[in-house]
Amino acid sequence: MESEFADINLSAVAGAIADPARARMLCVLLDGRARTATELAAAADIGASTASSHFQRLREQGLVEMAVQGKHRYYRLANAEVAHALEALLVVAGAERVPFKPNTPSALREARTCYDHMAGTLAVRIHDAMLSRKWLAADGRDYVLTPLGEAALAQIGVDVAQARQRRRRFACSCLDWSERRSHLGGALGAALLDALTGRGWISKDLDSRALSVTKKGQKQFPAFFGPADDQPAAGAQRDRHVAA
Repeated sequence: MESEFADINLSAVAGAIADPARARMLCVLLDGRARTATELAAAADIGASTASSHFQRLREQGLVEMAVQGKHRYYRLANAEVAHALEALLVVAGAERVPFKPNTPSALREARTCYDHMAGTLAVRIHDAMLSRKWLAADGRDYVLTPLGEAALAQIGVDVAQARQRRRRFACSCLDWSERRSHLGGALGAALLDALTGRGWISKDLDSRALSVTKKGQKQFPAFFGPADDQPAAGAQRDRHVAA
């Protein structure tokens, strides 16, 4: 950034944050999850058309990014630097942010199917664990399974070779609609679900998308992927969102 333009750039960013409605939407996004345009408009108590112009302003200043999944548009903070700046401003302002509480049924929020792969709280934890343990490496909008990750997944019977042969994306992030963070999608995500089901760690409900963690799974998930409190906190990773 050129020093002579620093004050101008700072003023532009500050102006984008200064509007009460935009400030409210940014505070809602501080938990690291993504929100739909409708949710953010409701949180800011403004109409959809008004919210649209606010989203454009925030995107122009590099404060938020948008991901399209299906017919919905999701927004999240652009990066960790934006989150840190907002947190610092909240300290200066002496304000506390109000946590977002999803209304997804608890059974579906914990674990469910998303097409042919797993979604929900458990799936997000697995996704984060695979990144933190360097089993997955980011490659643009996709993931590369590292040799370390391939060896680890082989231990629980994931058929990586077959997953690579499928005519679809091998490994990618899929935005979780209840957690608003990413879980693992693609052929590898499907192969992982098959393996976990085959080993009896999870079972599929007959009349819903819900997945149940078995007694065996309750022991094996923490042992293999690490305990829940060992996973990165919300917003610690910058998730890559794609349509699935």
